[in-house]
Amino acid sequence: MNPIEITQYIGLNPEVRFGKPVVKGTRTTVAEVLEMLANGMTPEQIQEDFPALGQPQIRACLLYAAYKESIVLVAA
Repeated sequence: MNPIEITQYIGLNPEVRFGKPVVKGTRTTVAEVLEMLANGMTPEQIQEDFPALGQPQIRACLLYAAYKESIVLVAA
């Protein structure tokens, strides 16, 4: 999955969840998906609890976080 494909699954809307990045078509934030994974849930368990979240959406959340983490801001 490349960065452009992330936009197929992750959206930002100031009127949904205070503008946090969410999985498109849901109100589930990227942070919530990452928290579930960090707490030991498998993608299959997440999908079982949240049927709208498939493997591509979960991978997009991980990739979104990875790209966000790689951005370096330099103060002038």
